[in-house]
Amino acid sequence: MLAMGSEEWELYPSSYIGAQVIEYRPISEDSDDDWNGDVAVSLDAVLPDDLLEKVLSFLPVVSIIRSGSVCKRWHEIVHAQRHTWSKMVPQKPWYFMFTCSEEAVSGFAYDPSLRKWYEFDFPCIERSNWSTSSSAGLVCLMDSENRGRIMVCNPITKDWKRLLDAPGGKTADYSALAFSVDRSSHQYTVVVARSNQVPSEYYQWEFAIHLYESITGSWVTPFTGVLLGWRGGDECVICDGVLYYLVYSTGVVVNNNQHRHCLVMYDLSARPNHISLMSMAIPVPCALTCGRLMNLSERLVLVGGIGKQDRPGIIKGIGIWELRNKKWHEVAKMPHKFFQGFGEFDEVFASCGADDIIYIQSYGSPALLTFEVKQKIWKWSAKSPVTKRFPLQLFTGFSFEPRLDIAS
Repeated sequence: MLAMGSEEWELYPSSYIGAQVIEYRPISEDSDDDWNGDVAVSLDAVLPDDLLEKVLSFLPVVSIIRSGSVCKRWHEIVHAQRHTWSKMVPQKPWYFMFTCSEEAVSGFAYDPSLRKWYEFDFPCIERSNWSTSSSAGLVCLMDSENRGRIMVCNPITKDWKRLLDAPGGKTADYSALAFSVDRSSHQYTVVVARSNQVPSEYYQWEFAIHLYESITGSWVTPFTGVLLGWRGGDECVICDGVLYYLVYSTGVVVNNNQHRHCLVMYDLSARPNHISLMSMAIPVPCALTCGRLMNLSERLVLVGGIGKQDRPGIIKGIGIWELRNKKWHEVAKMPHKFFQGFGEFDEVFASCGADDIIYIQSYGSPALLTFEVKQKIWKWSAKSPVTKRFPLQLFTGFSFEPRLDIAS
């Protein structure tokens, strides 16, 4: 269990685009309920639409949504054309936390700007083991039972669509999902990377990259090949037009200098079809477990558990690295006081991030840790409203940027 200071919280409801939102705030917060003003000046009477939109654009996204219930005019402005919000103040990425179960997915979203949790019904996602990837306000989801079933949604506006089924069938030994949105045009790219063992050949794994572009609305398969001694996995990301993919050794490691994981790259613009991916592979910086790739403002970042050389499944720390000029540079290591909740033998954890924030969460606990990359600050989130109901209950989650101006 992760150690956190105890806090008291109270609930109060509010409207939230058709879904209930519950806020958590400290009881000690000052209240202005007893303020008595003699004169009330209506912004509705003095501000033209363009200035009102400008004022609202400086608010957090939750406050913008709530302002739509003030009056008819404000409702029309809040729910106006999406370009209205294209210049709103950038929002820090939220974290959506939910439990791992066979039930329909519902959970809580954490807003780091206000340090508050909101009860949140996520559109589209039906099972907790679906693959997810997010970019610029949209989230892409891949069905765990049918790997060809791909959806794209805006979690805030609840807008979503199902794409054409991805090539390669419903199943694969390993499938990875990556997603990238162009912030100017709002066009997006989806990549599904599949890896299947060649029958009766333990060291040979077929590898294929399937690519979808929203501008064409169709899939292509720019690369197929065979990996020798390496297999694919479920972790990849698109960063600055390049697909980065973690691969895993299938052989027996004979010495401590031999890496079990490597990073391969594929240029999605040039799309070469006759290249050796492993000839350009970059070893990970250390013996790694729970490795996760992230695009932080077009910087490729790797988060992972630092395994012991003789027992790589045992985590002795959690590290963060950035890839620059094909070399890994350490960004930070989790301080011991935070690591204590994550370093129990073979315990695994989830991590994700966007912009300047990285989220880290143990699968066995609803506590959430954040790391601000530029300031190198570690801190716990506000106390999570998610509760652990039985000892083996697991939790997971992913991050997304809250935006009103983008559609699927």
